[in-house]
Amino acid sequence: MENKKGIPSWLKIVALIVILVGGYFAWTFYKAFFASNVSGEKKYLYIHEGAKYEDVLKSIQDSSLLDDIASFERAAQYKKYEQSVKPGRYLLTPGMNNRRLIGNLIGGYQEPVKFRFANVRLKENMAALLGKSFEADSAQFIAVLNDEATAQKFGFTKENLISIFIPNTYEIYWNTSPEKVIARFDDEWKKFWNADRIAKAKALNLTPQQVSTLASIVKGEALHQDEMPMIAGLYLNRLKKGMLLQADPTVIFANNDFTIRRVLNKHLRMDNPYNTYIYRGLPPGPISIPSIAAIDAVLNFKQHDYIYMCAKDDFSGYHNFAKTEVEHLVNARKFQQALDARNIKK
Repeated sequence: MENKKGIPSWLKIVALIVILVGGYFAWTFYKAFFASNVSGEKKYLYIHEGAKYEDVLKSIQDSSLLDDIASFERAAQYKKYEQSVKPGRYLLTPGMNNRRLIGNLIGGYQEPVKFRFANVRLKENMAALLGKSFEADSAQFIAVLNDEATAQKFGFTKENLISIFIPNTYEIYWNTSPEKVIARFDDEWKKFWNADRIAKAKALNLTPQQVSTLASIVKGEALHQDEMPMIAGLYLNRLKKGMLLQADPTVIFANNDFTIRRVLNKHLRMDNPYNTYIYRGLPPGPISIPSIAAIDAVLNFKQHDYIYMCAKDDFSGYHNFAKTEVEHLVNARKFQQALDARNIKK
């Protein structure tokens, strides 16, 4: 009778070890490259200029961005990521694995910032918004905005450089330097000021920068967009006649007191080039970032003969317009009495 021998025990043990070791490496490989590893704690990974691999790891650990930092390190070492660190703002999506994340990091495939703004008054306010949205801080941005050489490079002065910002939504990379951010807005400025708008500005004997300055005054006066062309026409009439603009928003700007609700004689006496009750013509630059609607209201102003206006005494936000000073004084008296009735003294 033939004696059949079974598989030796040692061979079974070896096979089991091979299976277990293989399984371990397969699981480790899966965890390192294919398993979801984004924790969902934060939406973005920020890597600063000059950051090293160790800085990236620390940022990930400190912000609890990943569920398993060890698997990320294994994948990073395999992909040689430590030799390819690139700064930027990288999107972390639910279910993202290390392979996808590290691929984005090595390739520098960052997520741009969708930067939007409206109703910005001062350069300092704009610098603060930029500092919150990009790697450079507000101090770096205000230094650029106040730099005459930078302004001249783009065809502006440091007083009117703020008009380079056309309110809209822009996609800009987070680690873009302040100088390049301004260059990006200059590109948008040139697109905005197309042949049609430039022709209309020339017809008014104004530069685009001057149109923006006047538009900022119109925006400061108008509570209602539909009245902007009427107000623009009034100020253009004053400019043509060589009259003082006498725009209250410029007085408030010159006094640097934006709590003023009632412009008084003491405010009118402020000796400041932005005070259009003292200085003839347009101020050196915008008193705020004008809206597109305000800019187009100047370019498409309503033609009329009015040279005076005063807020209506019903506080509707609209104005009474007048051709003569006598008519204007009647309107002004009604509004002053309405202010007194509401005890608005300043």
